[in-house]
Amino acid sequence: MFKISIKTYIAVIASKFTMFLSKKFLKGGSNFPGKVALKIQKDILKPLSKNYKVILITGTNGKTTTTSMIYNILKEAGLNVMTNNTGANMLSGIVAAFVEDFSFGVAEEKYAVIEVDEANLKFITEHITPEIITITNLFRDQLDRYGEVYTTLNKILEGVKKVPESKLVLNGDESLLGRMDIKNPCIYYGFKESLNNNTSIDVNADAKFCKFCKAPYKYNFITYNHLGDFYCESCGYKRNTLKYAMDTILELTPDSSKVVINGSEVLLSQSGLYNIYNALCAYAITSELKVSNDTIIKSLENQSSSFGRQEIVNIEGKELKIILVKNPAGYNQALDTLSLSKENMSLGFFLNDNYADGRDVSWIWDVNFENLLSLNVDDIAIGGIRTYDMAIRLKICGFNEETFSICPSFEDMTKAIISSKNKKVYLLATYTAMINYRKYLYSKGYIKNLW
Repeated sequence: MFKISIKTYIAVIASKFTMFLSKKFLKGGSNFPGKVALKIQKDILKPLSKNYKVILITGTNGKTTTTSMIYNILKEAGLNVMTNNTGANMLSGIVAAFVEDFSFGVAEEKYAVIEVDEANLKFITEHITPEIITITNLFRDQLDRYGEVYTTLNKILEGVKKVPESKLVLNGDESLLGRMDIKNPCIYYGFKESLNNNTSIDVNADAKFCKFCKAPYKYNFITYNHLGDFYCESCGYKRNTLKYAMDTILELTPDSSKVVINGSEVLLSQSGLYNIYNALCAYAITSELKVSNDTIIKSLENQSSSFGRQEIVNIEGKELKIILVKNPAGYNQALDTLSLSKENMSLGFFLNDNYADGRDVSWIWDVNFENLLSLNVDDIAIGGIRTYDMAIRLKICGFNEETFSICPSFEDMTKAIISSKNKKVYLLATYTAMINYRKYLYSKGYIKNLW
């Protein structure tokens, strides 16, 4: 029997009741129930997580998709597992996820696969000692909140250092994650080849200089931004030995990828180099958890896109693919994936500057929108709080503004999508725009599940 204190019991009941009301009347509420529980008991995460083997996923890009992949693999393996699938990745949202899964009665060992905001990791490891922590990558993102990549790394390490016995599964192609001053056991994953032979780092890349001697990195190859097989000629720092590797890319299309991971051919149902990294990370973590190779591959091949991460929505016969974009590195990867298409296409853009997006939108000038000029783009719809910033950026890069549809409301964007010239429409949206537009589509019946 799992015994809890009276205080914990009251906190759980109050939080579950709040969750019921939020879902019934507000059609959401993934954070507030956690805030209620924390108000009653500040350390409630510790008793709630007592019987879980916890895997924490943090980093700049790919957290939600990687979390989903790991969760699905463990489910495929027949394990009892929960996750914060709404993407509520701060302390209150994570507490709410544990409260929702909590049941009074016989204690049963479970797995918890939890996405964690980089700045919130230290609050989670205050109460939980995870089996595994993974850091996907570090890119400039929400500079007004996180600062530069070194600041983000330091925030993450504050949390890591509280749990020195937790195993770290790290992106070896991320130069910031090698030779860190920590006691944790570390294993690395990465690419053994890239799509091209590019060894010259872009002027806007995020971590171009050696973190030890500040000399510029050299590369045997670059995958994208500053990720790749790096080394420093000055001090000898280089990429760690990879335990898990993407051996070769067999095929890359706008809709899927076929790769070889640790000698096994894997067909990924999601496109883009960034999703190969996500799948490789999920492969490494679940392999460390002793899940069979066949189970991992089967699950990755059936991974579906959801919650704005290449999610496909049918709107009056139009196939809308929603792509979350939030910083230059991720945006450029999304555009590179679109560039694989040879078909005519219609595009939509949402740009917001709410707190969760980052107030400063000047980062859009570091995005290579010029790469879209070689594509057959018939029409463009633009919306969001910073509609005209995006319109100006697209005009300056070379698009004809006469093809623009300015969409002040979600209804206007939906009308533009329905009237677009092509059956396929790609909508690139920042975080709060994606969240709120999905709520709108849900209210109109285009999306069946809000969360």
